Amino acid sequence: MNGQQSACRILGVGVATLDLINAVDSYPPEDAEVRASGQRRARGGNCANTLSILADLGHPCAWAGTLAEDDGADFIRADLSAHGIDCTHAVHCPGGTTPTSYITLSQATGSRTIVHYRDLPELTAAAFARIPLESFDWVHCEGRNPGETCRMLGRCRRESPRLPISVELEKPRPGIEALFHGPDLLLIARAFALADGGSQIAADPGAWLAAMSQRTDARALVLGWGAAGAWLLERGGSPRRVPARPPERVVDTLGAGDTLNAGMIDGLLRGLEPLDALTSAVALAGIKCERAGLEGLAEAARTLRTL
Repeated sequence: MNGQQSACRILGVGVATLDLINAVDSYPPEDAEVRASGQRRARGGNCANTLSILADLGHPCAWAGTLAEDDGADFIRADLSAHGIDCTHAVHCPGGTTPTSYITLSQATGSRTIVHYRDLPELTAAAFARIPLESFDWVHCEGRNPGETCRMLGRCRRESPRLPISVELEKPRPGIEALFHGPDLLLIARAFALADGGSQIAADPGAWLAAMSQRTDARALVLGWGAAGAWLLERGGSPRRVPARPPERVVDTLGAGDTLNAGMIDGLLRGLEPLDALTSAVALAGIKCERAGLEGLAEAARTLRTL
């Protein structure tokens, strides 16, 4: 997986959303009415966020996903283009509605609560088949729509067997086990691990990761664990934990997992060993939690010499 170039061409497959973010002093109880201290509109989506950070880190990126034909889609397309992300592989879906996330961001804790609405088809394997794989040095997929995504991974392995692939496992979905085979790198969210192994794994995430490694042929597994940092398991090795870089004050955790994923991919493409790549990624995620949004992360990381 280790590359030798500082800038590599990355294809991301997943969703892009319209995020409506309300900042509140503290999270409201049920049936309450509170005033927001701030509001902003942003382009979101796990894959799109990861690509925007990778582009900020200097990698040419392209996004493959679906877009509605409404104002929200225009906003998403304009934002991705402003970040230098190629959208020519996006598929337009007449009659659909842009996926929208309604996000409440607590200023007291930096935590976020998301209500997501989606009425748009997922990208199909047939649409993915039209994308020239030879144009890319890395493919990153969200672990959603497992049947279609599995066929995408199969095509990559048949046509470009040396092309590195990462898959994000954010939450359990029917049939998601099909995505355990094919990727070089599995990027696993804490929510997925807890849902898969139960709350008891909180006492020993590394043990769950070791068990998970028996269910996949991935060469490396990364398990994000929030304020406790992240875990790494390379095939044939033992789980290792990278402690978090604690921010002085948690401002906004929205997109921290996407930042961790971007940092890990970037580190591997820069030729770092996986443990060093994860150390850099965890530091980048910590910087993200100190600030609102994703803008300027790469510059901040370079200033602090974490990249």
